[in-house]
Amino acid sequence: MGSTATTTAPTNAELMEALAAVGAAYFQDFAAAAARHGLSSSQAKALGAVQEPVPMRALAGRLGCDASNVTGIVDRLEALGLARREASAGDRRVKIVVISEQGREILTLIRGEMSRTHQAFETLSGEQRSALHSICVQVLPVLSSRQ
Repeated sequence: MGSTATTTAPTNAELMEALAAVGAAYFQDFAAAAARHGLSSSQAKALGAVQEPVPMRALAGRLGCDASNVTGIVDRLEALGLARREASAGDRRVKIVVISEQGREILTLIRGEMSRTHQAFETLSGEQRSALHSICVQVLPVLSSRQ
């Protein structure tokens, strides 16, 4: 007689380990692609975080770092012509970071050169891609919330 295998859902700990491993591998691929363009992973991540103009303090929050660290990151992006600071229309003391067209182009190149990530996603069927996207969209707000 055939046996029926029962599958148990992964525990939270197992999901956390799997997510951490995927995140680390993705980050390594991203960092390597950024380095090929002379950027640190933090600088490239900052480009991704300023697709629309963002205040410096909010950018620090998005990057998960201190506001003083963001100054150095944005200084380097400005020196490379990839972003610029503008004064906020509502409060001239607030500086807004704006990505340049060249910054958008570099970010597109970096994402395009993430070959391991592209290879991994290409192993998924359309249904799996949709499911993965849906799961990410569902859990991200909870993971991103400040408590």
